[in-house]
Amino acid sequence: MAAHIRRRLRKGATTTAVAAAAVAALAASQAPAAPLAEGATGGDQQTAGGETGGPEDGAATGNSPYYTDLPPLVTPDRPGSSSNLPAATGSAEAGIPASVLAAYKQAERTVGTTDPACRLPWQLLAAIGKVESGQARGGQVDANGTTPTPILGPALNGQGFALIKDTDGGAYDGDAVHDRAVGPMQFIPSTWATWGQDANGDGRKDPNNIHDAALAAGRYLCAGGRNLAVAADLDRAVLSYNQSTEYLRTVRSWFAYYQRGTHEVPDGSGVLPTAPSTPSPSPSPTPSPTPGGTTSPTPSPGPSKPGATKPTPGPSKPGDGTTSPTPTPPRPTPPPRPTPSPADTLGSLENAGTGPLTATAGGTFDERVSVRARNALGAPMAQLPVTFTVTGTTGTLFGGGKKTVTVISKADGTATAPALKAGEKTGEFTVTATAGTTRPRTLTYAASVTARQADKIVRTDEKALVAAPGEKFADAVIVKATHKGVAAPGVAVTATMVKDSLGLIDNDKGPYFKDAAGKPLRTLDLTTGADGLLQLPEIFADENPGTYKLRLTTEGVGPVVIELTVQAPEETAPEETETPAA
Repeated sequence: MAAHIRRRLRKGATTTAVAAAAVAALAASQAPAAPLAEGATGGDQQTAGGETGGPEDGAATGNSPYYTDLPPLVTPDRPGSSSNLPAATGSAEAGIPASVLAAYKQAERTVGTTDPACRLPWQLLAAIGKVESGQARGGQVDANGTTPTPILGPALNGQGFALIKDTDGGAYDGDAVHDRAVGPMQFIPSTWATWGQDANGDGRKDPNNIHDAALAAGRYLCAGGRNLAVAADLDRAVLSYNQSTEYLRTVRSWFAYYQRGTHEVPDGSGVLPTAPSTPSPSPSPTPSPTPGGTTSPTPSPGPSKPGATKPTPGPSKPGDGTTSPTPTPPRPTPPPRPTPSPADTLGSLENAGTGPLTATAGGTFDERVSVRARNALGAPMAQLPVTFTVTGTTGTLFGGGKKTVTVISKADGTATAPALKAGEKTGEFTVTATAGTTRPRTLTYAASVTARQADKIVRTDEKALVAAPGEKFADAVIVKATHKGVAAPGVAVTATMVKDSLGLIDNDKGPYFKDAAGKPLRTLDLTTGADGLLQLPEIFADENPGTYKLRLTTEGVGPVVIELTVQAPEETAPEETETPAA
């Protein structure tokens, strides 16, 4: 077990040596590691801004020890690629056991679905798994991904690392006195109780199962709305796992190494790390016993040498022109910022089954926009304000004439906006749902308003439409559109000159409309007025006599076909004049 124990690096010479080795390894391999965020450059530290995912003073692992092995100086064969390499390609260190690699990638996909804004890379999980357990001891897992024996860290008894008394009755770590880090990702029991996951669907949240542990680690790293594509957020996430900058540098070096490319190796054949970290000194040494069984008190410092310090001046004399210094009041210590629990942290916002959003002008949308909020654990999140906003120029509004409404999510995490009332203008618009304050989650829906529809369109009179060649039709064509017996304004109607009633053959001669330049036009798109009436523009006849068709069509209604006749006027025979008889 000693060969597999990892401890926090000893401050001082050990810290400097390992940090320098990490930088040297990265420089020699030209690994593309992102720069460390400001404030992550030296010494152990907590996550900035109070965004810790785990215990206030302990982090996910309780600051347990870890492996300090660094990546090889020779990087994998495909620089800049995160794709898999063939099993026989690349160094042995670039190989990740099959079940372990599958668990990391499954966790990335799952978190990518419930919290896409986090942008969790599986290579980060691989880097943490490497320094925490050597990829589950080289992939020593069964077919379900569970280690044959628990992977346990040392008792967190305060001797060189954190003091964490038992929180699980020994259920996970077998220790009823102190907690120990457990499993391939080395969660302490109190953190696992909050973040544990059942990723393989066996009904158990098992920290010794690589699938469960990898998903729990992914959700933990994404806590507080972090975006792991941002260097500062990635640093905060890693430091929340183990509050040591040396730990961060080690994880960063493996993260950059795995981003260069990796390959799958059989379970149980992964390379085991060999360099456990050394313990830090205990914060306060135990007094040594004196003969007789008593303990000697801590010696007080001896008297200072003469002249070593200046005497403290006495009070000033009255009238000597000196004043006593005004004591500076102590600055109040600000209260610690509370860290929200994962159950109270918004993780994602997703569509809760909203269908296509389409309505005719002036109508009411059948579908209502609905979203579901989930917390950082992936569970439904209730009592969360969700704001819905309409953006566009169609005039569409929520019921009550509002462009913005706020709805509180229900117990199942859903929040449903009021019904939308379509405006009078056709076109596209969007509805955006927004929740959260620190890092809001948004979800945008596309919607559209179409022209009004009629269920009936008829001509208002039955006059025959006749014109002489080259002349204008004397009578206007007027139609009326209705919907359920009521005038239907804004209905789109297409008027086409055709040769047959079905409109299969268009006309290239015969009656026509005129465009703005006075040229013949045989198809027009028109709209009914506020009273549902539509008067067509003037119709002209060319020099070709005959019978033609005017076809009027609108969506949802059968066509109206009107006959147009072009014919010359009938000639009248001259009256015979009687010749008077001779």
